[in-house]
Amino acid sequence: MIALDPTPHLIDALPLRGAPDAVALEDKAGALTYAALEAAVGGIAHALAAHGLPPGERMASWLPKTRAACLLPLAGPRAGLVHVPINPALKRAQVAHILEDSGARLLVTQKARLAALAPGDVPADCRVVTEEELAGTDAVMPPAGGDPDALAAILYTSGSTGRPKGVMLSHANLWLGAISVAHYLKLTSADRVLGVLPLSFDYGQNQLFSTWAAGARVVPLDYLTARDVVKAVERFAITTLAGVPPLWVQLLEADWPTDIAGKLRRLTNSGGALTRPLVRDLRTRFPGADLYPMYGLTEAFRSTYLDPALVDTRPESIGSAIPFAEILIVDAEGRRAVQGELVHAGPLVAKGYWRDPERTARRFRPAPVFAEHPGMAVWSGDTVAEDEDGLLRFVGRDDEMIKSSGNRISPTEIEEAVVAGGETSEAVAFGVPDPRLGQAILVVARGDGSREEELRARLRRELPSFQQPARYVWRDRLPRNANGKLDRSGLKTEIL
Repeated sequence: MIALDPTPHLIDALPLRGAPDAVALEDKAGALTYAALEAAVGGIAHALAAHGLPPGERMASWLPKTRAACLLPLAGPRAGLVHVPINPALKRAQVAHILEDSGARLLVTQKARLAALAPGDVPADCRVVTEEELAGTDAVMPPAGGDPDALAAILYTSGSTGRPKGVMLSHANLWLGAISVAHYLKLTSADRVLGVLPLSFDYGQNQLFSTWAAGARVVPLDYLTARDVVKAVERFAITTLAGVPPLWVQLLEADWPTDIAGKLRRLTNSGGALTRPLVRDLRTRFPGADLYPMYGLTEAFRSTYLDPALVDTRPESIGSAIPFAEILIVDAEGRRAVQGELVHAGPLVAKGYWRDPERTARRFRPAPVFAEHPGMAVWSGDTVAEDEDGLLRFVGRDDEMIKSSGNRISPTEIEEAVVAGGETSEAVAFGVPDPRLGQAILVVARGDGSREEELRARLRRELPSFQQPARYVWRDRLPRNANGKLDRSGLKTEIL
């Protein structure tokens, strides 16, 4: 098990932690040793630095899970740039928003993706580079000294209102997150991690960092079907698989020969709670694998995990604090409580929202006076309760976020997209329980429904698959509250 070193370093030094001749990454292009990984990161960093951007400028990437996509989270910060990974599932309007909002001065992408953008989507002062242009150089930029508290990445996540917001992460945030996860998952250099989650998510990106912190091997995979995952587990002798509840549902429906299922030694879950039936089925299908339920939020990376030894008897628990996290339960008066808001303090707390002081002030507030870690803490808005053994149970979410297939989806963003084409003038979106997705998106819209197919066709062009409404309810008019606003809670209660 990796030693728990609390000293933060620059995130781009991670390749140096593995044995030089050990395999760090394996993909369609073959195997990359740690020595080759270090050289490749240095080469890409040199190519990025050649563009002459001042330190701290933003470098965005919009790529599938290619080798360059895996190395840019290290190479960008090594070149002194702040990496902004964009989910490859996003469509042009969302990509344009992130490029504009982040102030990106460089975009690394592919020609086919660039062709999908419209004039003006890429800001005039943002240069475009294909991933092929970053390869082939013999010059290498070595790791450099610097401030671990400096900004290294901006990860965009949906807010409870409006468009995606950028969470600012430092080198220390990313480094300590990698060490923490590698430690409590007990990763070793013999492990092989299948990276199926998007690298634009903190959960997905940490698969790279925690694997390399342990000197292990990561196998990135863009999969289309559950069968692709089964085949990858067999081909690469995978020991560790991270997922979200909808993925586990799909994988349990797939055919898993006993010898292939037996290769897995570790399953990790976040992005939604595991139900008792799901825990039971996972334990039955993968009896040799430890199951790690986890709870987290991008603003503080991850907060808790449940010891695998407790999963069978306490499947409803989100566990206790991960290393480097201080987790507090605070009541409405700011006092320590047995049930109340989950507050996360300590060095994993992000640096706030990019260029959004108002929302930063709401979510990032001084830690309670009884906290061991002073300074800013993340006030999650989630209610949790502590049991007699000190384990936490998730009670409810205070905001109206929709959580579907492991994605946090802003209702406002969906509503804006629905009304943008004129098929309806008013709409309310919210999540409804769904056995496969966790929550499905339901839209209540004003009109007679005669243009629903037209609306669906347009949204298929404009929104990624995980943001597509599953069901529409049409009304002649939508109810309003005393303030003249749409009565969201009343509608949700009525529909459910």
